[in-house]
This record gives sequence, structure tokens and C-alpha cells, in this order.
Amino acid sequence: MRILVTFALENEFAPWRAMRKFRRGFWGRTEVQFAEIGGSEVGVILTGAGSGQIARRLLEVMRNETDALSVCISSGLAGALKGEFGIGQVLAARAVLSERAEELTRGLLKSSGALVSFAGDCGATIVDRFYTASRVITTSEEKRALSEMAEAVDMESFEVLHGASSSGVPAIAIRAISDTAGEDLPLDLNRVFTNNGEVSVPRVLGQVTLHPGAVPGLVKLGQQSKRAAESLAQFLDRYVATLAERARNLEVRAAAL
Repeated sequence: MRILVTFALENEFAPWRAMRKFRRGFWGRTEVQFAEIGGSEVGVILTGAGSGQIARRLLEVMRNETDALSVCISSGLAGALKGEFGIGQVLAARAVLSERAEELTRGLLKSSGALVSFAGDCGATIVDRFYTASRVITTSEEKRALSEMAEAVDMESFEVLHGASSSGVPAIAIRAISDTAGEDLPLDLNRVFTNNGEVSVPRVLGQVTLHPGAVPGLVKLGQQSKRAAESLAQFLDRYVATLAERARNLEVRAAAL
């Protein structure tokens, strides 16, 4: 079984990478980080924040690996849009909505029902929808407006599910909460990303220079993000092992029949 997992940024992936000692390799011409978990080969790619690079990165993988891929997981951190979700809580969405949904799919993109069910068995909170935004949602007021449409917001899940769907690969969106519905972010984080969706340290320092009062908030957000990424790593490790075990059971039953 071969499983593709996407993260936007290195800090989202770092706890899992350390836990499993992922190693560098290639699927086709695409660089991935490999690990074997529960007998399955897991490959991780970093897409960068936002939708800009996702289509290209997925196309590279899917073009060479579609027949070999069993599952695609869009993973990472998200902002809560409703008050009941706390820091580090892992959510799995039945569907994902985006500003581009009508343009690309004429509606929602649905996660695989079986993958969602397995996620619930592994301890994720099942929710109806994630909303994939074109920019970082920075204020509680913006979150409140989006809460009528979804339970959490990210910047990548819709594009990942769209790429997987286009290639016929079962997919799911799974996220851990790094900021709650009622809190504003300490800075406009849209100003710290490069065109490739990577965090620019000089831009972060520039924003801190302009807004020195944001430093305590940034430290708090960093701590919350670390906690969320660690929670996500524990869940993904459990989840991937469960998928591998169930796939083996199905193969045994098929062979017996």
C-alpha cells in the first residue's frame, strides 16, 4: 500500500518526521520523504502554503504514481471556525469547500467515506466541512463569518483533494487546530510568505520590527502550532497503521474467496 501525505510547511511535518525518521527519496521525478509504517510505504511532500504550488507538485506525483497510490491525505494545521474546537484537536472533514469550488467542481469536494470512517475510529473528530481560503484568515471576525460554511479553515485541502480526485485516488482532509475561533492572529501572516508559499524569516523579522507588540502573541502561536503538529503526528501514525492493517485484512479475505 502506498500513501501520499501532503503538508504545507516543514513545521507541520517536523514532529512526524522525527518520530519515524523519514528519509529522502523520489517517486518518479518528485522528491518525497519516505517511511514504512505498518507495512505501507508513506511518502510526504511539502506543497508550500496556499494553492499556488499544489497543482504542479501533485501533477508530478500523480503522473508517475497514480496506479501505485492507494490513498492521498491532505494534512497540516488549521484555524477553528467554531468555539467547540480546541488547540491540538484533530478534525477530519467529510467535504471541503473553496472560493474556487464553483469554478473547478461546481460544488463541494468530498473526502472518501471509508477514509473518514477510519479516521473517526482512530480518534479524529468528524466534521462536515473545511473551508480552503486563498489567504490566511487572521481575525476572529473573519472566522465568525466563515463559520456558517465550515468548521475549520486552511489554505490547501481543496486543491489537494481536487488533484487526487482528478487522478481517481481516494483522498481525505485531516487537520489539527492551531488557533481557536475566538482569537486573532498576532500579525498579518499573509505578509511573511514567499511566492512559493514558504515562510521568509526576513519578512517575519520585518513585521516584528513594525509591530514589536506582536512578539508575545507570536510566541504563543508558535507554541500552539507545535502542540497541534505533535498531536497530528500521533494521529497520522495511528491512522496510517490502521489503513495498512485493514488493507491487509481485505487482501487476505479476497485471497480466501
